[in-house]
Amino acid sequence: MSRRLAVTGGAALAALLSFPVLAQQGHDGPPPDHDGPPPMSAEDQALSEALRARMGDTSTQMQSVPIPESAAECGDTPGYARMLCLIDLLKADISDDDILQNLQHDYSLAEAENWSNLPAGAFPKRPGVLLGELNIKQRGLVKAIMLEATGHAPDEGFDEMLQTLNADDYINTVSTDYKAGYSSYNTKFAFLGTPGETGTWELYYGGHHMAFANTYTDGKLAGATPSFRGVEPFPYFEMNGRVNEPLTQERDAFATLLSSLSDDQKAEATLAGTYRDILAGPQADDAIPESYEGLPVSELDDDQRALLLTAIETYVDDISAPEAAAYMEKYTSELPETYLGFSGTPQVSAENDYVRIHGPSLWIEFSLQSNKSTDKVGNHPHSVWRDRTDDYGGQSE
Repeated sequence: MSRRLAVTGGAALAALLSFPVLAQQGHDGPPPDHDGPPPMSAEDQALSEALRARMGDTSTQMQSVPIPESAAECGDTPGYARMLCLIDLLKADISDDDILQNLQHDYSLAEAENWSNLPAGAFPKRPGVLLGELNIKQRGLVKAIMLEATGHAPDEGFDEMLQTLNADDYINTVSTDYKAGYSSYNTKFAFLGTPGETGTWELYYGGHHMAFANTYTDGKLAGATPSFRGVEPFPYFEMNGRVNEPLTQERDAFATLLSSLSDDQKAEATLAGTYRDILAGPQADDAIPESYEGLPVSELDDDQRALLLTAIETYVDDISAPEAAAYMEKYTSELPETYLGFSGTPQVSAENDYVRIHGPSLWIEFSLQSNKSTDKVGNHPHSVWRDRTDDYGGQSE
């Protein structure tokens, strides 16, 4: 078993929330004797209790918080320089040493690997300051920083993140389970490494069903993955003054692609076994198989390849447009060596439906599983985009 296949933090609550997971019965799944995560350690229990004590104000939603006037000091030219300026403004505005310490960490791969799909209290090792610990002005600066790093299309990038946050607020209205801190303001925000023109650092923004992790080296994006998205309820819900439907565009893109396949192509694309969740999720960095399964993309016609690229774009467009374009150029060039696979129904609407795109660099998974937090009949997705060549910015320590 990979050392990263077992969940290492917040395990007791993690078990309730996310297992049975990793349930592929074929040869790319976990070993048959995989028995889930170990019990929560005394250290993690103490971390979880301390974290719950920090869970703060939820009076102003991120979608409505204003960007402060001081952001004008950073100009209006989008890009890395403006993001660094906004980060300096945020740090200068924080006088609480504890908050600054939670915001700014030294960089290490071990710290970067502490992301999760679980709620705040269920995975206390997730780095960062809780959004609810920041005042309104500071939240506005966080918003401005994230807008520099993310895509701006509807239902993509920062808009998708806002809808994912709204889902936690929705869950908080219908669920009291786990005492795990369901709230949009229990999302974490952190810098791993010192942001600057030189050196390596990661911009981390994550919480329940979300992990955004852009790694920068010497002023350039070195990696935009791991990038995890999930949502419950699905496919849509009303919360915080809007209809939210994050991840429906991903699901619809996959369903359109799979429905375009001929019967022979569907047979070749069908994966062995049943997938109850994604493989390469949190604390499973070594789970991507070396071998390829499914339908070679080289066997798709031009229209089908266009549909495949549309599906890939629903992930890559979560980052800023220039950086997304560079990733799409790479993945397009690798299409002859890329494979498409699925398990379950091609409509991608039933429990245990699963889709995978696997290339020399690209790894995307989309999985539907039964609801866990809303106590309502239905399914919800987990999904991940990983780049096998520059996950965590290619860092090894």
